[in-house]
Amino acid sequence: MQTITAEELKARMDAGEKLNIIDVREPHEHTEFNIGGQLLPLGKVQIMQIEEIEDLKQEEVIVYCRSGNRSGQACLMLETFGFANVKNLTGGMLSWSEKFGR
Repeated sequence: MQTITAEELKARMDAGEKLNIIDVREPHEHTEFNIGGQLLPLGKVQIMQIEEIEDLKQEEVIVYCRSGNRSGQACLMLETFGFANVKNLTGGMLSWSEKFGR
């Protein structure tokens, strides 16, 4: 599993890159604060309910959660499901908020 830092991700977002960003937190966490990622809770990944992102298997997929733990689990599972280029946001939203606020 590869990783990406909050600084690297923000720089790419600010540059206008089209990114595939997945938020594996719970819906209430996503509603409270998110960086524009598509919501796909870890529980859905664990039971392979990933139809909505199946078409991204050959593309870069950046996964985040609150601290990086759930997204790390999701990355490992997505790799097992055949996703070729998965990256975990190091430190998750805690790191993002610390560096850039909400």
